[in-house]
Amino acid sequence: MESVIDQKPGHVTSLVEADSIVIRFSGDSGDGMQLTGTQFTDTAAFFGKDISTFPEFPAEIRAPIGTTAGVSGFQVHFGSKEIFTPGDEYDVLVAMNSAALKVDLHQLKKGGIVIVNTAGFDKKNLGLAGYADGANPLEDGTLEGYTVHKIDVTKFTKECLAGSSLGMKEIERSKNMFVLGLLFWMFDESMDHTIAFINEKFAKKPDIAEANIKTLKAGWNYGDHTEIFVNRYKVAPAKLPKGVYRNISGNAATAIGLVAAAELSGLPLFLGSYPITPASDVLHELAKYKTSNVKTFQAEDEIAAICAAIGASYAGGLGVTTTSGPGMALKTEALGLATILEIPLLVIDIQRGGPSTGLPTKTEQSDLMQAMYGRHGEGPLPVIAACSPSDCFDTILEAARIATEHMTPVIVLTDGYIANGSEPWRFPAAADLKPFKVNFVTENNNPGGTFKPYKRDEKLSRPWVKPGTKELMHRIGGLEKQNETGNVSYDAKNHETMTRIRAEKIQKIADYIPLAKPDSGKDKGKLVVLGWGSTSGAIKTAVREAIAEGYDVSHVHLQHINPFPKNLGELLSNYDNLLIPEMNCGQLLQLIRAKYLLPAIGLSKVQGLPFTTSELKNKILEILKS
Repeated sequence: MESVIDQKPGHVTSLVEADSIVIRFSGDSGDGMQLTGTQFTDTAAFFGKDISTFPEFPAEIRAPIGTTAGVSGFQVHFGSKEIFTPGDEYDVLVAMNSAALKVDLHQLKKGGIVIVNTAGFDKKNLGLAGYADGANPLEDGTLEGYTVHKIDVTKFTKECLAGSSLGMKEIERSKNMFVLGLLFWMFDESMDHTIAFINEKFAKKPDIAEANIKTLKAGWNYGDHTEIFVNRYKVAPAKLPKGVYRNISGNAATAIGLVAAAELSGLPLFLGSYPITPASDVLHELAKYKTSNVKTFQAEDEIAAICAAIGASYAGGLGVTTTSGPGMALKTEALGLATILEIPLLVIDIQRGGPSTGLPTKTEQSDLMQAMYGRHGEGPLPVIAACSPSDCFDTILEAARIATEHMTPVIVLTDGYIANGSEPWRFPAAADLKPFKVNFVTENNNPGGTFKPYKRDEKLSRPWVKPGTKELMHRIGGLEKQNETGNVSYDAKNHETMTRIRAEKIQKIADYIPLAKPDSGKDKGKLVVLGWGSTSGAIKTAVREAIAEGYDVSHVHLQHINPFPKNLGELLSNYDNLLIPEMNCGQLLQLIRAKYLLPAIGLSKVQGLPFTTSELKNKILEILKS
């Protein structure tokens, strides 16, 4: 870091240049930490920083006030360098009450900055947070070694809005804007983006807009005119490839990817969905696209949602259903129907902690086996996984291409970490997106005879016919069909033939997907770390740090899990050791061991939290040193 002096009359601070900063906004679930973090993130992204975020919040709509169970946090890592994770430790912790400090202090770097709202440390709040009677972390040496700024944010907010037409509860809700203004000042970021957001959001409530903007500016002025802050911090824009960027979450990228897939395929888009955390935002986002030939249907349950999507695909549309683990279980029977129908369908599973209701707002990768085998009968399906928020866009396009070209349902896996996290996304040029136009069959494939709905092409895909197409009347359904003719068949040998054809069709998809290759490192060596899904950023960071320190390690990341890339086994065999980190108890580990008979080493984490870079790096060094 380098520093320069920023001088004003009566106020001298040092302007420190940093390549990256990690901030954790933490408070009660009603303190607006998600909004505060999002606005800081959007501003940092708008001015060219690379970013990665990690929102974390309770499952309850209104969690117990003041308790550790009710803490809501938003972590943002922004910088002038490439950033792949929200950071292992915080440089700055904003704690709006004593519970927030208790929950998050352990991840603050030694010497880091703590900004506390002293109003959240009265006797009542300390008791709710579980501190012993008479104990106060602001006074008992708990914060020794940190740079601590004690500010009565609540009091200053009330003073700022004295005389306002708002009630006391509405005034107190504005205190997050005071904190945001202060952080904008501390990190030399403009307030303009947030002011525009407030004016737009509260266009019909000008008194609330005025109060929030006034409080935002009060926070900035507090930093600018008090003498308690020794340093301000400046983070330069990142050197990202040229283009137009926006800050995007995984769920938003998923929704936009679906709209793009519909456009590229020439199909109308239909989403049948039942609200479930953390997938609901895809439904909310797509509901905004009514003018883009997008239809959204909030069904009465998960079963109705997937059945409606199957109907849309049967009618010649791009049928999609979104859910999370418990909803995926409910969709199983209908997914079996879509499998035997051999009909294009996207099933997007945004994973969360399970089983059952489990951890609704926490992340996990525990649905891989369900995606691979969670159907009765022999019904293999393609399974692909997104690795980051922006990658959801590309993954959805790939899933739609596979579904339409190979006439099959496709399961897409993301998770809560990807869905709610965000990062800069460079807008793709329309010319760079390859169309995969669907050609519906309009002529009889059996001249002189009856149309054959299961007569296949070189990909083993059956023809897709819109209902009502002249002279192409045919039957599909859940009962087993005779090969080619589509007539109902209970013949034993025919059933085996059809079962093996359906499985072979899925395996043939490997001929049409990219070969596996290292993301970082060499294509042979002492150790390869194999990952899938949201472990990508932490693995990438850990591996690149280890390589920079002279260690022989590589990183291979999978998008296609069923089928695997054709060369995966050969590639993995080029390394002496194979490490597979997963946020489950070793599901990909079992698949790799079973298919390639490799002595892979697993690293599991099932805490509802993503891997940290240090956890992975420590395991990498342990293997290499042993």
